[in-house]
Amino acid sequence: MNQLHIDVNLEEDAVSSELDWDALVDRAVNAAIEIANIELEPDAELSVLLCSDPTIQELNAKWRGKDKPTNVLSFPNEPDGFLLGDIIVSLATTQKEAELENKSLHDHFTHLIVHGFLHLFGYDHENDSDAETMEQLETNILASLDIADPYKSQ
Repeated sequence: MNQLHIDVNLEEDAVSSELDWDALVDRAVNAAIEIANIELEPDAELSVLLCSDPTIQELNAKWRGKDKPTNVLSFPNEPDGFLLGDIIVSLATTQKEAELENKSLHDHFTHLIVHGFLHLFGYDHENDSDAETMEQLETNILASLDIADPYKSQ
């Protein structure tokens, strides 16, 4: 069996809580691999940065031309390589969104990791058809983790 190496880093200025970020990332990514039937190169590597709003705003402005914080960014590496890419999550934005949407931080963070991970493998939501495919896959992955459909009206 292939082993995925996940490097989770918590930026010093990021909002923190009692959650076990490493375990949440590991659980979300492994569920995504299983449900989406993703095949990895031996000893594949993934980098995850949990950061502050200013950090993600800077990256969002530089790489997407949007000078504002966002919840998650994904930067894929070469297709089919052992370096999968980077997922960056703003914990401040994630926490604000969870509170506004009456979701637990645990569930919303897990959803964003799944969402960001799928982007590394070419899933996107630029048009309605692609969005529907990606959202259904996310919903299936989250259901396997006993997390409610994030796209269903509450």
